[in-house]
Formats: sequence, C-alpha cells, structure tokens
Amino acid sequence: MHDFLEQHWQFILIEGLLFVLLGTTAIIIPQIFTVAIALFLGWLILFGGMIQMMRTLFFSSIPGFWLWLSIGLLQVILGLLLITNPLKGALTLTLLLLILFAVEGISKISLALLIKPLANWSWMLFSGVTALIFVVIILIGWSEVSHWVLGLFLGVNMVFLGWTLVKIGLHFKPL
Repeated sequence: MHDFLEQHWQFILIEGLLFVLLGTTAIIIPQIFTVAIALFLGWLILFGGMIQMMRTLFFSSIPGFWLWLSIGLLQVILGLLLITNPLKGALTLTLLLLILFAVEGISKISLALLIKPLANWSWMLFSGVTALIFVVIILIGWSEVSHWVLGLFLGVNMVFLGWTLVKIGLHFKPL
C-alpha cells in the first residue's frame, strides 16, 4: 500500500481536491443538489429502460420476452416518476442514501483499521464514523429532511473524503 501511495500521490491529491470542490458546492446549495440527483438518476433509469425495451422488442424471440419487457417498462415508469416528481423521489433516494452511508461507514472504518500503521489513517476512520452519524441523523428526521439531506450529506461526505485523500496524497509526496 505504501509503495502504491508514493507512486500515485498526485492522482490521490487531485481526486481529493475534486471531492472537496464538489462537496462544498453540494453543501452550499443542498436543495438544488438533491433535485439534481433525483433528476439525473431518473433520466438514467428512463433511458436504460427504453434501451432494454427496444432490445427486447428487436429480439422478440428472446427467452423470457415478457419478463425482459416488463423489467424495461418498470424502469421507464420509475424513471418518469423520478423526473416528474423529484422531491417525492428524494424520499426514496434518502432511504438508499441511508443504506449507502451505513455500508460506507462500516467499510471506511474497516479500511482505516487495515491501513492503521500508515500516516493519516485516523482521517479514514473519522470519515467512516461520520457516515454512521449521518445514518442516525437521517433516521431521526426521516420525512422532514428528505428535500435537502441528499445534497447536504453527500456534500459533507465528499468533503471529508476529499480532505482525507488530500492529506494522504500530500503525505506520500516525495520530498
């Protein structure tokens, strides 16, 4: 791990700075970021469903034709629901974010313990603990926070990850 970090410190530093920039933007305008997340995901799901339906119709002899077609149709409907009502979609996405932060928190804590002898490992630990604190906050204010929490928490999480990567990248910069 040490050798890898020394060889690629520039990429780690640049990635960290990008995460700090994106995260700061999301913190400043969390409502817009939340709507943007829901809309972006809606469009991705919509286009994915359309492509799947076209493929299924093009290859009409495919085994499980109706299953493939129904999955594509479900994706189109879900995408349209997210696009037409991103704030309601944000509630569902907040649940998914809660799951993401729970898994990410546990993973970052595990990774921090794995790299513990290396410098700045505690920042990764701090980032993991922060993600688990977000889980608790989301659970406490569930329906009231869904209109802004995606943007804000994602932004804060990105800033913490960004600073962690910046600190690690700078530490392994050759003298």
